[in-house]
Amino acid sequence: MSAQNRAAQNRAAQNRAAENAGAENAGAALIALEGVEKHFGSFKALRGVDLDVARGEVVVVIGPSGSGKSTLIRCINGLEAHDAGTITVDGIRIKDTRDLAEVRREVGMVFQQFNLFPEMTVLRNVTLAPMRVRGASRKMAIDIARRLLDRVGILEQAHKYPEELSGGQQQRVAIARALAMEPKVMLFDEPTSALDPEMINEVLDVMKDLAAQGMTMIVVTHEMGFAREVADRVLFMDGGRVVETGTPEHFFQNPTEDRTKLFLSKILRH
Repeated sequence: MSAQNRAAQNRAAQNRAAENAGAENAGAALIALEGVEKHFGSFKALRGVDLDVARGEVVVVIGPSGSGKSTLIRCINGLEAHDAGTITVDGIRIKDTRDLAEVRREVGMVFQQFNLFPEMTVLRNVTLAPMRVRGASRKMAIDIARRLLDRVGILEQAHKYPEELSGGQQQRVAIARALAMEPKVMLFDEPTSALDPEMINEVLDVMKDLAAQGMTMIVVTHEMGFAREVADRVLFMDGGRVVETGTPEHFFQNPTEDRTKLFLSKILRH
């Protein structure tokens, strides 16, 4: 066999291997938790949590206060260090600070409070991270920011300061800021809980749009309507454990666990 033929065969084998690896990665969970535990002193906030989230999946996490919902997503983003088990995001297992830096570049997070820089304009709030973390040029960062602010419906507010905006507008800025890093995953920690009732829908509409466009999302919320309409899967937590998980149809119409039924009876009775 000539050297040219051997080289061609080697290239073909390499291409097949790459295709197979791509197929395997496509089927793998984007986020995987196995036996995750988190303790605050003697209090066990997470107790052996297992969770796989596929690419493009929307998982809504609900449960009573103190059930571990927020701790769960804070551990995924490395804002809280888990004490046992493993957390893997897009093939990266969170083990040390180098892993955290890489994971945080791929995971956007939106908090209950908006956490915008009050001394910066809306535009500057959104351009800051792409320039400092991603190394984007000022022009590129501004182009990205303007596109995202338009996407969340507040481009006309670009040169205002956070204090000049309503709560709903500030939360939409926070979403645009997270999206500016071009994340593979978005985590939402009760993003509407600090808003006046009339401002909640404008934030939920942006989140629905993200879900419709295929963004992988984990959403901690008390908005049951959002969970029914948007979630691929609803996960119910209590006492640091995952009590029940299923489709919205299963969860709201035919839950199997008594604790789930009790919780739903209290929040859906009015």
